[in-house]
Amino acid sequence: MSVATVTAPRSVSLTKNRPAPTVTDPALVRRAVKAAALGNAMEWFDFGVYSYIAVTLGKVFFPSGNPTAQLLSTFGAFAAAFLVRPLGGLVFGPLGDRVGRQKVLAVTMIMMAAGTFAIGLIPSYGTIGVGAPILLLAARLVQGFSTGGEYAGASTFIAEYAPDKRRGFLGSWLEFGTLAGYIGGAGLVTLMTSLLSSDDLTSWGWRIPFLVAGPMGIIGLYLRMRLEETPAFAAEVEKAEAGRTKVPLREMVAGQWKALLLCVGLVLVFNVTDYMLLSYMPSYLTSELKYDETHGLLVVLGVMALMMIVQPFAGALTDRVGRRPVIAAGCAGFLFLSIPALLLIRQGSLAAVGLGMGALGLLLVCFTAAMPAALPALFPTRVRYGSLSIGFNVSVSLFGGTTPLVVTALIGATGDMMMPAYYMMAASLIGGAAVWFMSESAGRPLPGSAPSVER
Repeated sequence: MSVATVTAPRSVSLTKNRPAPTVTDPALVRRAVKAAALGNAMEWFDFGVYSYIAVTLGKVFFPSGNPTAQLLSTFGAFAAAFLVRPLGGLVFGPLGDRVGRQKVLAVTMIMMAAGTFAIGLIPSYGTIGVGAPILLLAARLVQGFSTGGEYAGASTFIAEYAPDKRRGFLGSWLEFGTLAGYIGGAGLVTLMTSLLSSDDLTSWGWRIPFLVAGPMGIIGLYLRMRLEETPAFAAEVEKAEAGRTKVPLREMVAGQWKALLLCVGLVLVFNVTDYMLLSYMPSYLTSELKYDETHGLLVVLGVMALMMIVQPFAGALTDRVGRRPVIAAGCAGFLFLSIPALLLIRQGSLAAVGLGMGALGLLLVCFTAAMPAALPALFPTRVRYGSLSIGFNVSVSLFGGTTPLVVTALIGATGDMMMPAYYMMAASLIGGAAVWFMSESAGRPLPGSAPSVER
């Protein structure tokens, strides 16, 4: 059965001004959500491993003898990948609006897996000298370029499949997949740091998580190649066959500037807090607080497991009460609770660290549950993939992916260990302003698309 099948139930009254609703097949919707979420998990396993093993990578590729300088250099390469994400978004986003979401998502899967696998093959600095960090940077740029088309494509794919009344719940599984990928990456690194000596980990053990990306990429590609295009995109194809012209880049940017500003603000608070908690905090516990490396990773694993449990329920909540109240609650929580949470983390005991990290994780769920449905609803179908890719990646590149580097540098410059809290509070103010101006999208059709109901 084609996913793009559009029929109207007998009970639905149609008029000339009201398009026939898209009636979705629940089995096909579940398959689409599963494939997008699993593919996203594969992508973020690849991307997340780099964060969890950052301290070891600093020793392998940047052996300066200064732990802070090593960490800064490693996170510098991490941040460099985000600088090319807008370029990836400019390429993959418009391409997704022109040739289809499914085809582009398959390409991003291949590139991400290839870039990560290549990192596992790079000789160390001690073997080839300065060529090692150069090759590391090149592989990171491939990862960043491919990721430029990933999140916008995957969230668009699920949003365009989902019935209007369940878009929040179904969209929340995209970030469920992200968390699963993070847990997979962190779990593997934790296992390795527990089983291997520091010398073995630095010598060869660090390569294992990156080499795993090869077979995982094949699995993710298989899942995505089995997908069909969304009903919304199929309708756009019909318009193109009737003489619809290609969408110029100017229309994706200048024609959507208000929605793009909202997108940048929402993505800023989402990704600053996300990368702060899931990418930076493991290294913060180890390098700044001298916390045991294995125990620090285990705490983060526990927080992510808690988030996974809550995630689908929070997604369903956004369908009942709306996206705006849930996102606003997250912004308010980070504004008022970031300092108390970080003070708990700095107290140092396992219980205090777990409580502080857990509080931040539950606040982050407000964003991970709502954003996959809220962000695609900012843009019409005609430009959704392209405009969302541009807005999302510009914001992530400038603010989200640079979070570990900026916060590490701020701590080094000021000596103030509370910088992570201040940074999250500033992000929450910007996110709160975006929530104030955004429209509620829960239970409503996507802009430019017919209403979507479940069969």
